[in-house]
Formats: sequence, structure tokens, C-alpha cells
Amino acid sequence: MKKIIILLVLSFSLTSCAQKKPNIIFLFSDDAGYEDFGFQGSDIMITPNLDKLAKDGIKFTQGYVTDATCGPSRAGLITGKYQQKFGYQEINVPNYMSKNSKFLGDDMGLPTDQKTIADYLKKLGYKSAVYGKWHLGNADRFHPLKRGFDEFYGFRGGARSYFPYKNFKGIHHDNKMERNFGNFEEPNGYVTDVLADEAISFIEKNKKNPFFIYLAFNAVHTPMHATKEDLAKFPNLTGKRQQVAAMTLALDRACGKVLDKLKELGLDENTIIVFSNDNGGPTDKNASVNLPLSGTKSNHLEGGIRVPYLIKWPKKFKAGQEYNYPVSTFDLLPTFYAAGGGDVKDLDKVDGVNLIPFVDGSNKARPHKYLFWKKEARAVCRDNDWKLIRFADRPAELYDLSKDITEQNNLASKEPERLKTMFKKLFEWELTQERPLWMLQQRFEKYDINRMDRYRTPELVKKEMKKYNKKK
Repeated sequence: MKKIIILLVLSFSLTSCAQKKPNIIFLFSDDAGYEDFGFQGSDIMITPNLDKLAKDGIKFTQGYVTDATCGPSRAGLITGKYQQKFGYQEINVPNYMSKNSKFLGDDMGLPTDQKTIADYLKKLGYKSAVYGKWHLGNADRFHPLKRGFDEFYGFRGGARSYFPYKNFKGIHHDNKMERNFGNFEEPNGYVTDVLADEAISFIEKNKKNPFFIYLAFNAVHTPMHATKEDLAKFPNLTGKRQQVAAMTLALDRACGKVLDKLKELGLDENTIIVFSNDNGGPTDKNASVNLPLSGTKSNHLEGGIRVPYLIKWPKKFKAGQEYNYPVSTFDLLPTFYAAGGGDVKDLDKVDGVNLIPFVDGSNKARPHKYLFWKKEARAVCRDNDWKLIRFADRPAELYDLSKDITEQNNLASKEPERLKTMFKKLFEWELTQERPLWMLQQRFEKYDINRMDRYRTPELVKKEMKKYNKKK
């Protein structure tokens, strides 16, 4: 009898302990513009749910990703490291690669010796699911269910239709919607809405246990697909701008459904909600707007690497705050691990930091003195508020971001010693990285540079956007 009582007490104790762990939901959009949300200043986009999340949580005014493109950005956040450490420097799109790459096709993916957020949270008793865009490798060995996740509904590749495919003829397997492992099941509806429904189902099944959901929407990445009902909400817009507005509305609606379910189940107080985006918006592809920043996806101006970044955790963080020091999406892994009761010292050589003491005010320092970005010859060193950008086709540029967020006042010629010091710091960091496991064809470097120059100033962006507004 004593043994039974002890077991019951122990079971109750473990259950109580588990329930104290916060649930974690990471809402991740794709290719959204920096300005394209109400909480970021847009007066065009309709995003009431994400606006409320910003009001109820913490808005990071200098939130960054680890790369200006989809795949490497995801590799950095899911491992908590600079992805260059393990050779994931380039985007993994099979048709774009140099034939001399070490790995090609489906063999391009997150190396299997790298631990993910889900791997670490599993050790703490979490159930984990990923819904939506994976883009960390098409081969079976890279599959989410082999990277620590317990459930998956989404697609392995980088982009697909938002509506169900009527047949799979000519459709590569990485673009098919897949449930768990190899069970291809097209969505019954618009993908953005369906992904939210899948997340809600997982929440309902795991409401008594700590869970982690990586809800990786493909919205608002191309193709530009929106429902007629959502398009009708933006009669004063045309073309891609109308489409991206409608797609953003659907994204906000989907996030709202998940947030509403948490409240309905009484889980909202002890659930960490994060919202961010994988890189800057590709203005030429989906008419996204990164103002007041210059630049776009695939380049290292602020518009390519600075993203919307929100965190809400009512049980721990005071609502309505702004945090103004630079943070990165690779900080999420150690933050989630610490929140779940783990010791960040157990993490394997991560570059991210636990943001909790910085956000709650117990640590007044900056989370990072230095941040780095790199793609072949192009690279960035950020030292506090100073930013060095190294190019392949022109002299390096230097900006003081505390005074020049649009990067229009190049101070390289006025600060030669600072420029030299930061060049050396960047090189010192590069020496710790691996060679890329695969490389893009060189012609895409020219494309990236041309795209940067096309949206090099806010004035150029505003001029581009005028063509999408209907004349009254």
C-alpha cells in the first residue's frame, strides 16, 4: 500500500511539474515585408490578431534572422547557431545549384549531427509538432520526424500551391502536403487556414502536457494565391499588392484562430507565443514592403535581415513593452530551453542566448555585442550599433544604425580605423566557419546585387509601390 501511495504522489508531483512548464508556439511567416503589419506601421494591411499580440507582448525593434533567405535562416533558428558553422550557407533549391557542389538535389539538408529545438525540448518532456514549410532537406533522413518532432503536416520544400493539387503529375514530392512520413494528403481548403486547424488539433490533444508547435506558414511566399473573399477586402489595391494584402489577412486570421483556442482552453497565460518572419520581403516577387528599411530578401541591407519579432508570455513578461537591443532568431532555442527548465550550459555550442533575463530586466546588457551574416564574398559585421557590409562588386560600406536606419549615409571614408577593426573582426569570425556544402550558380549573385540596387532607397520602394494603387 505504501508503494502505491508513493507512486501516486510521485505521479502527481511529476504531472504538476510538467504543467508548470510553459507551452511554446512559434508562428513563423515567410517572405513578409518588414512594414506589412499593423503593428509595424502599415495602414494598408489588416492584421488585428497580430496587432493584439504585439500590444499584449513584447515588440523587438531590432529583431534579426541569421540569413536573408529561407533555408539558411531556418537552419540557424532551429539549431541556435550560425548555420555557416556546419556549411549551410546557401539556400537549398535544386535547380539553382552549381554542379561542383559537394551535395546536390535531395541531399542538401540540415546535417544529421545537428540538434534541433525539438531534440532539446524532447529531453524536457515536450511533445513537438511542425506544420507547414520545412525546407531543411527533402531526403528522408532530414525529415522532421527524424529531427525531434512528433508530428508533421506540411511540405518538405520551399514553396507550393495554397490550394490542393488536383493531381500529382509533374509535382515533385517536396511540394506535396505530407502527414507524418510519406502519407501524402492534400489540404481540404486554403493552406494557411488548414495549417492553423492542424495546430489547433495538436493543442487539443496535448493540452495536459507541455507542447511545442513550430507553425511555419508558407504565407506570404509566392505563388501569389489568395481567396476571392480575402481579395475583396482590398478594392483599392491591384495586382501583387492586392494579393499579398489578402494573403497577409489570411495569415493573421490563422494566427488568431490559434491564439483564440489557447484562451478557450485556459492555456494562454502560460504559453510562450513568438511571431517572426524568415527574411526580408522580396518586393519584386510579392510586392512586400520593407520600409522604412532599404533592401530586400537575399541581400544584407536591413530590409533583408531585420524582421518583425514579437514574444508574449503573460506569466513571465509584462505586456506592452518594446525591446530595443538587437536579438536574433537563433536566440529562440536557448530561450525556449531555459523556459522549459533546461540548463543552457547543456546546449551544444549554440550562438544564441537565453533572452529571458534581458527581457525581464535582470540583465541590462546587450544580448549581443557582435552579430554576423555571410554569403560567399558578401558579409556583414555588426558591432553594437555599427554595421560593416562587405560586397563582391564595390567597396565596403559602414553605417551607424543608431542614426541611420535606412543606410543612406556611408561613413566608411570618415571612419577608416573603425572600418579596419571591423574587417578584422569579420575575418576572425569567418575563420571559425565551415566551407559551404553546396553553392548557388554564380549568376544568382548578380541577381541578388541587382535586386538590392533596385530597392536601395526608401524613395525607390515608394515609387515601385505606386503602380499597385488604384486611382480614386
